[in-house]
Amino acid sequence: MGTGRFGAQQNQNGAWRSLKVDSMKKTVKVFKFGGASLKDPDAIKNVASILERFRKEKLIIVVSAMGKTTNALEKVVGAHNEGNSDTARRLLADIKSAHYSIMDALFEPGDEAYALVNDTFVESEWVLDEPPHENYDFMYDQIVCVGELVASRIVTAYLNRRGLPTQWLDARDIILTDDIYREGWVQWEETEERFARKVPAMLDAPGFILTQGFIGTTNENFTTTLGREGSDYTAAIFSYLSEADSMTIWKDVPGVLTADPRIFDNVAKLDRLSYKEAIEMTYYGAKVIHPKTIKPLQNKSIPLYVKSFVDPDGAGTVISNDVEDPYPPMVAVEQNQALMQISTRDFSFVAEHHISQLFNLIADQRLQVNMMQNSAISFSVCVNDIDDKVLRFIAQIEKDFKVILDRDLQLITVRHYTEGVLQNLIGGKIVMMEERSRGTVQVVVKDVPVISWKNVS
Repeated sequence: MGTGRFGAQQNQNGAWRSLKVDSMKKTVKVFKFGGASLKDPDAIKNVASILERFRKEKLIIVVSAMGKTTNALEKVVGAHNEGNSDTARRLLADIKSAHYSIMDALFEPGDEAYALVNDTFVESEWVLDEPPHENYDFMYDQIVCVGELVASRIVTAYLNRRGLPTQWLDARDIILTDDIYREGWVQWEETEERFARKVPAMLDAPGFILTQGFIGTTNENFTTTLGREGSDYTAAIFSYLSEADSMTIWKDVPGVLTADPRIFDNVAKLDRLSYKEAIEMTYYGAKVIHPKTIKPLQNKSIPLYVKSFVDPDGAGTVISNDVEDPYPPMVAVEQNQALMQISTRDFSFVAEHHISQLFNLIADQRLQVNMMQNSAISFSVCVNDIDDKVLRFIAQIEKDFKVILDRDLQLITVRHYTEGVLQNLIGGKIVMMEERSRGTVQVVVKDVPVISWKNVS
């Protein structure tokens, strides 16, 4: 058995295997709240007000780290990795203090939530007591996971204080992954067994269940993460396992939009979207949903709602079985792209065995391939440029291959494109690579440098 790209399991013939929890009888809804919805005390109170509307429902609630906590924890990891233990401890203390400030506005002094949060931070402090681990990704997961764990402790305690009975669940007790840190692949059969042993009894109790997004565990009980922004995926996993009636992602936008409103004006909300279209959009870099989220939902025909926590009465967007509506042009922009042009050091062409070798190493590094082209003498690949993964990959192949590397690029994808829309997007940029398929165009671009006339005269 192998794990498919979007999470469900495949047998040797490639067919999707349906993982069922036969004992699951209750109608369950799964909600996911991201960092923006939990960024401060007022935001957490707003989440509680939304949940008040669903007091009589069986909810599994998945939460992310608060605000920009994950970014702050990444700086802790970086400082510790560089041997700056004092800096790492100071940065972690700042994060801890910020969480206590939020708690001060939500709880009375001496509330048991403070002790729970303190004990949770201790997990990361223990990591800082040790020398930097030789596996950066392992160390990253053991530290960064504290963001989700602390957020879930605070929100659970606050919901109970508001009279909304809520049970805290450690996602690591349910989601088992392989031991590839920062990009753990879910071991679906074992995960389903863990879920069936623990969660149905919790659903029999009154109130909600609240757990963490983004994190899982290995067989050795080391924390793993599911990839950046992986909390959506966690919610889809729990939706699949519970055979949920629906899943809802609560965002700071009114639904799925035709482009990122932080980049483009005049974007429009899509009322309905098919699973297929959503998979295409997320694969190409649309930020509203994590790329792995859709497939587990599609396998059991679970509708996904994207709604606004700012306007919870808004209709949002529903993603479900095939929708026949015509779609307008939809744009996704991926920043921080690296383009590698790879050629052999001898006189041979880039043949099948070369590409097989390269893709095995790409898989080892968990590089996210966004676009690729090959010719007789070279193979070009565009990937997300995260940490030093690209440089590690190049170091592995430089004995046999020459590599031309361009960084700080953008990948622009337009679904249902028109030439006018495309030209408006790429005007004033250098096109490094372009690919067109039915209804979709992708271009890797970099900005044209602005050169002073006096420097060229």
